[in-house]
Amino acid sequence: MELPIVKKLKKDLEELRYELNTKLPKDIEEAREHGDLKENAEYHAAKDRQGVVNAMIGAAEQRLRELSMVEIAAYPRDAIGYGSLVVVEDEDDGEEINYEIVFPEEVDAKQGKISLSSPLGRALLNRRDGDEVQVRTPRGNRAFVIVSFKTIHDRDDLDLG
Repeated sequence: MELPIVKKLKKDLEELRYELNTKLPKDIEEAREHGDLKENAEYHAAKDRQGVVNAMIGAAEQRLRELSMVEIAAYPRDAIGYGSLVVVEDEDDGEEINYEIVFPEEVDAKQGKISLSSPLGRALLNRRDGDEVQVRTPRGNRAFVIVSFKTIHDRDDLDLG
């Protein structure tokens, strides 16, 4: 099984390698053709970008190595963990809110994707239906009750094969 973040990182890595090995050499060659390299802003920008892309590739490769150690089969099937879709009820106003527990690289607050390491993410980890969690937020302390959840194992919207 391959985690969604691994698929995304592999795609990003492929794009970065294309930029490093195909696009940037062309940009550098074009800039060289403009003459004096000391005062050639295009050349220096392309060389700087080359260094940035190299660093990004190194970071992506390192993260992929770290994520290769993650075993989805070891994730709990009866409690909230990475990849879980969670419905909580805000005890203050009764509003139901949907969240997906994700790795930090996948966070998207507008889509309800919260990090495992966020205060709410940590509070929800290993919890079950009916559990109450207390979370300190920028708006103060908040209490939520877990209405329901689906673990990564129960989701049919992910292709983990």
